[in-house]
Amino acid sequence: MFSFDEANKKGQEAMDTMLNSYSSLAKGMQAIATEAADYSKKSYEESVAHFERLTSAGSLEAVIELQASYVKNACEAYVAEAMKIGEMYSDLATGTYKSYEAPVARAAAPAKAAAAA
Repeated sequence: MFSFDEANKKGQEAMDTMLNSYSSLAKGMQAIATEAADYSKKSYEESVAHFERLTSAGSLEAVIELQASYVKNACEAYVAEAMKIGEMYSDLATGTYKSYEAPVARAAAPAKAAAAA
C-alpha cells in the first residue's frame, strides 16, 4: 500500500544521494581545474626561462642542445600531467558513482529476487 511517509523518506534519500554526488563532482572538478591551472602556470614560467637561456646562448650548437633538452623535458612533463589529470577524472567518476551504488542495489534487489524465483 502507498504510504506518504515512505514516499517522503525515499524522496529524501534520493535528494541526499544526488546532493552528495553533486558535491563530490564539484570538488573533483575544482581539483582538476586547479591542477590544470598550476600546470599551465608552471609550463609558462619554464618556457619563459627557456627563452631567456636561448637568448643568452653563445653558439648555434648550444641553442640546439638547449632546445632539444627543453622539448624532451616539456614532453615528459606533459605526459606525466596528462596521466595525473586522467587519474583524477577516473577518481572523480568512481567517487561520483559510488554514492549511487547502495540506492541502486536496494532498488534492484526486489527485481533480482523476483527474477530468481
